[in-house]
Amino acid sequence: MNRKELKAAYKQYKPDMGVYVFKCNPTNKTYLGYGQNVKGDINSATFQLNLGTFRNFNLQSDWKKYGEKEFEIALLEKLEYEKDESKTDYRAELRLLCELCAEKLENFEYIKK
Repeated sequence: MNRKELKAAYKQYKPDMGVYVFKCNPTNKTYLGYGQNVKGDINSATFQLNLGTFRNFNLQSDWKKYGEKEFEIALLEKLEYEKDESKTDYRAELRLLCELCAEKLENFEYIKK
């Protein structure tokens, strides 16, 4: 691919957005988050957790105590892009989707945004 094709491909790229979870298996606690780039959010959170600098104290504490291998990390619900592509800010919809997911969970905590 040349530079022009790469630039066009980048503009067409739409990362998965939605609600994701970090589930601690030993405690059965679920940490719920959401974002417009789930893969990026999960990678960032994992990196910070491994550094010991994550902003959610309880998740950081469980991560330190049990280790990364004791967590399941997954996309819980995916939010689709609108067909007309005019909308670029999906924060309100993501927040609502996160609240709907939270209603189905028992032992959970939000990952602060």
